[in-house]
Amino acid sequence: MTLAALIFDVDGTLAETEEAHRAAFNAAFAALGLNWHWTRADYRTLLKTTGGKERIRAYLAAQGLAPLADVEIAEIHAKKTAQYVEILGSGQLPLRDGVADLIASARAAGLSLAIATTTSRPNIEALAHCCWGRPAAEVFDVIAAGDEVARKKPAPDVFQLALSRLGVAPDRAIAFEDSLNGLRSAQAAGIRTVVTPSLYTDDEDHGAAQWCVPSLALAHLPVEVTRAIAS
Repeated sequence: MTLAALIFDVDGTLAETEEAHRAAFNAAFAALGLNWHWTRADYRTLLKTTGGKERIRAYLAAQGLAPLADVEIAEIHAKKTAQYVEILGSGQLPLRDGVADLIASARAAGLSLAIATTTSRPNIEALAHCCWGRPAAEVFDVIAAGDEVARKKPAPDVFQLALSRLGVAPDRAIAFEDSLNGLRSAQAAGIRTVVTPSLYTDDEDHGAAQWCVPSLALAHLPVEVTRAIAS
């Protein structure tokens, strides 16, 4: 069938955001008087768990620390989100190679554009303002965020939500991901997937992807995408 939509993950796919997230977590911990610090090695492991609140719980369990109440987890995560928005407000985070051209070309070709992510809406907006200087809704037709679904990746919920809002069948879309959890999520929703590994996912096995590419530069993209953009 004719390609109608491109659906993008955010963190690690549109931009190498994970270092900014890690810095925001550590800043939040310090601001709240918590004696926690996540190294790059820690964060690589924690990223196997999707969702920031879920990562905090996973960290507590791994460290043998007492679990926190949901309201306490939410307070930490809210502080982390505020720190992340502040970091991106500096405008220093670039899009990954090829992303700007791909989105502009797809828009010009009449393809619908969507986001399907485990991150929160404020984080999406912070990235859009940082990288495009515009609200996310002016770049993407549909946004499906992690706090809008019951189950996060690798469950298919967020991609199913994006498809529903687009009004597009799974075989008329292509997903763009950087992680194994994201790949599993998109494929469970019946969507063919392009994986472009990021700094924190380059050690994962993405062999199940329909396509695995080093970047989203047009020269690396599957023919289905370039043909749709060129038509």
